[in-house]
Amino acid sequence: MKVQLLPSSIDENGRASARQHLLTIVIDDCVAVDAGCLAMSCTEAQRNGIRDILLTHTHLDHIAGLPLFIDDLFAVLKEPVRIHATAEMVRILENDIFNWSIYPRFSELSNEYGKVVEYHEFSRGSTLNVKHLKVKSIGVNHPVSANGFLLSDGSVSIAVTGDTAETVDFWKACNECSDLKAVFVECAFPDELVDLARVSDHLTPARLKTEVEKLDRRDLPIYVINLKPMYREKILSQLEGLNIDHVEPLEVGRVYEF
Repeated sequence: MKVQLLPSSIDENGRASARQHLLTIVIDDCVAVDAGCLAMSCTEAQRNGIRDILLTHTHLDHIAGLPLFIDDLFAVLKEPVRIHATAEMVRILENDIFNWSIYPRFSELSNEYGKVVEYHEFSRGSTLNVKHLKVKSIGVNHPVSANGFLLSDGSVSIAVTGDTAETVDFWKACNECSDLKAVFVECAFPDELVDLARVSDHLTPARLKTEVEKLDRRDLPIYVINLKPMYREKILSQLEGLNIDHVEPLEVGRVYEF
């Protein structure tokens, strides 16, 4: 399984930066987990191959690139873009994004080949088939029916929290997965902003350390995602100081293979 975090910011030289404003993780160049920067940062091969988008939740940093991705492809889509989301997420997208005021309601539109968008609703805790992947959704501790995912290609599995505060079911699912190869977990704020992290349902390094202790296996690589860009260096310094085994930031643009 190939996993890539797409870039979402640029540095002073106009090159992709490690700072992460938006989140999109691409699996095997054909399935996207979230669409924060999908339209802006995917390769042409990914643009041509991705027709399935799994949403963890509908906060803007996870969906900002979704309307533009569909817009770019509108005339050439020979199959619809399939948005996998809970019923609550679909309502939010239709009411607040694809509402003709912010962007066209693509679910009502077609091109010469047919529909351009389909919603595939799932319930928290359900299992769904997405391309070649078997995906288990796991409710996590974050607003708007947020989900983490356990994704398997039949040989290996990975787990992605999306945004979350302290949670239980996600780690239980990880512990029950015999072929799990990596965990991707958020850590949005530094420890001194713990009050903000609590009210917004995010983790800090100290809270992440407590979460990781719920994982039975100590040999699994744990990749940190969703570091707020203004606090990235502080978060990484605090994580290093905690000396948590097998924890490192997920590198933007790098293709990981499991």
